[in-house]
Amino acid sequence: MGYLDEGWWSRFALPTLQAWSEVEALQLESRTANNADPDPKAIACYGVWFRALGQMLLRFVDQRPISEITCSFLAWLCHQVRQFQVFVLVWDNASWHNSKQVRQWIRDHNAQVKQSGQGVRLIICRLPVKSPWLNAIEPKWMHGKRAIIDPGQTLSAQELKTRICTYFDCPLLEPLAKQVS
Repeated sequence: MGYLDEGWWSRFALPTLQAWSEVEALQLESRTANNADPDPKAIACYGVWFRALGQMLLRFVDQRPISEITCSFLAWLCHQVRQFQVFVLVWDNASWHNSKQVRQWIRDHNAQVKQSGQGVRLIICRLPVKSPWLNAIEPKWMHGKRAIIDPGQTLSAQELKTRICTYFDCPLLEPLAKQVS
C-alpha cells in the first residue's frame, strides 16, 4: 500500500518555522526571484510513501502535474512494485487523478495485467475532498521542506532536487515530462 501525492518545492518561499528565543523574535527574510535566474521558482514532484516499509519513491516533473504525466508516473510506479500482484494506492481528488485519461489508463492497465497474468494490478482509494490530513505522505512533505531549508541562500533547482532526494534517501532520476507529439 502506498500514499501518493504531488508536492511543490519552492526555491524562494520558506516553510513555516517556529523557534524559541529569549533575546528577540527570529525572522526569516522573504526572498524573490531574480529575472536572470534560469531555474524555475518551484519544482513539482510526485511521491509515494510506503508507510509499512518507511520508504519514499520520488519523481520530479519538468512542468506541472497533468494527466499524461500522472499516467507516466503510474507506469513507472508499477514497474517499481512489480514484485506485488496488487498495489493499493491512496490519493486525493486532484483533477489530474480523476481525469478521464488517468481513469482509462488504470482500467486498461488492470485489464492487460488480468489478461496476461503479468504485472501488478492497481486499486485506487480516493480520499474525501479537502482532507489532506488523511494522506500519510502530507507530514512527510512538511518535514522534508523544513529539513532542506537554507535560510541564508537560494538553492538552484538541481541543488534543491539533490537535497530532497538525499533527505528521503531516494535516487535522483530523470524528471517526467510531457511527450512531444
